[in-house]
Amino acid sequence: MDNSKRNFLKIAGFSLLGIGAHPLKKILASKEEPKFLPPPKALPGKRWAMVIDIKKCKTDCYDCINACHQLHNVPNFGNPKDEVKWIWKEPYEKVFPGEENKYTAEYIDQTLKGIEFLLLCNHCDNPPCVRVCPTKATWKRADGIVMMDYHRCIGCRFCMAACPYGSRSLNWRDPRPFIKTINKEFPTRTRGVVEKCNFCSERLAKGLMPACVEACKEKALVFGDLEDPNSPVRELLRSHHSIRRKAHLGTMPQIYYIV
Repeated sequence: MDNSKRNFLKIAGFSLLGIGAHPLKKILASKEEPKFLPPPKALPGKRWAMVIDIKKCKTDCYDCINACHQLHNVPNFGNPKDEVKWIWKEPYEKVFPGEENKYTAEYIDQTLKGIEFLLLCNHCDNPPCVRVCPTKATWKRADGIVMMDYHRCIGCRFCMAACPYGSRSLNWRDPRPFIKTINKEFPTRTRGVVEKCNFCSERLAKGLMPACVEACKEKALVFGDLEDPNSPVRELLRSHHSIRRKAHLGTMPQIYYIV
């Protein structure tokens, strides 16, 4: 190679390095968090939460559960030992243990005993599951949704032990053979992976409400932005008394029950 070509390549290389290095240096020197634009159709919200009106929720109705589990490829192993659940139902005494006393026992017996409460991940403001995960497979988004990265999960079950609500399930077996109809738009999991409700984050990104909310014919489930004073959830919390599961633990759960 003659000197003229060699010199040209040197000059061109240094020029490109100078062009590329300056913005890179600026980015690396910046102390600001990287900014990511949400999808153009995404529902806007600063802090997502759900209100469940137990008086409207029918005990023998499972529409919301079926819609959620079908959409998210939740397997049905057919036995309690291997059960994987995103949404499920439990009686009052299991949902709110220790809340009953001799002064409220009569009201609970007459009003709440026998009623099944709808349960799901509480998407806590102070989620203990996030703190204990050694691989950061679970984390909390800026809008409050507690997420799972199935590829990072090593199945240690620390998050399951830390969650006081029993909202997480481990796939003890390969779940794929136990999914009746696989939804190809949502990932299936593998053996040894923990999973839970994600507030239908993939639907929110498309401008859609969570599947459980859409499936509820009685409108017992209301989803919205707590930071918006005009949102449906804020209106319900203003006009009704609500309770939360084990709020005394300091996890700050964001599922509210109107009883």
